[in-house]
Amino acid sequence: MQLIPAVDVLDGQAVRLERGDYTAVTFRHDLADFLARVVATRPALIHVVDLDGARRGRSDPALLARCVTLAGATPLQVSGGLRSLAAAQSALASGAARVIMGSAAWDRPASLGQLVEALGDRLVVALDVRDGHIAVRGWTATEHVTIGEALQRCVEAGTRRIHVTAIERDGTMAGPDLTLYEEACASGIPVVAAGGVRDDRDVERLAEVGCEAAVMGLGYLRRIGLRLTEDPRRRDLVEEADFGDTSTPEP
Repeated sequence: MQLIPAVDVLDGQAVRLERGDYTAVTFRHDLADFLARVVATRPALIHVVDLDGARRGRSDPALLARCVTLAGATPLQVSGGLRSLAAAQSALASGAARVIMGSAAWDRPASLGQLVEALGDRLVVALDVRDGHIAVRGWTATEHVTIGEALQRCVEAGTRRIHVTAIERDGTMAGPDLTLYEEACASGIPVVAAGGVRDDRDVERLAEVGCEAAVMGLGYLRRIGLRLTEDPRRRDLVEEADFGDTSTPEP
């Protein structure tokens, strides 16, 4: 079971949002310092999200280049604004180990298969789930595609890995939606789980339902000695949550 720290970037800074809401920034920190702290924990992979790119529909090559440099030898899986095969290939050529694509995979019925064929195991297909349906375009819109339909399409297209996010849990420290991830794992496709992952016990629960990896955002702040800064009312999420053993589990 792999634990993947999340680095979400907005306006050039490392941030955390609540439920993907751009108006609900619960954490903000210097990107270089944040990435240095994350790299120091020696993760096998770092999850980087270009939030500006997700919102505008176009990733920022300069931001990716900076993150690759700051991460050094640590591989990155990157997302946000990768809306075409060309954009994904450019990100991989710039140093990303894997690309996560959501909107581009669901725009047209044939898109998913084309992306899988072209990118193989360097593609991770995003299933960002809100009220049982797939959200796209930086979670600002919802497709008429249910999670069940999306999983079936992924199976038929030969998708190698999926990144499943429970949007309503993301940035809330409410714990993962185990029912959602159990359904996703039943597809037989390796699952990276995100949304609400708080601590090592949550990671263990996700492993028990069959997930390959878990992305941790707010929960990782305590591991690297940082706290929420934007909204003092939410500071209890980090200061008072029961994190248990804060050592990073072996991949």
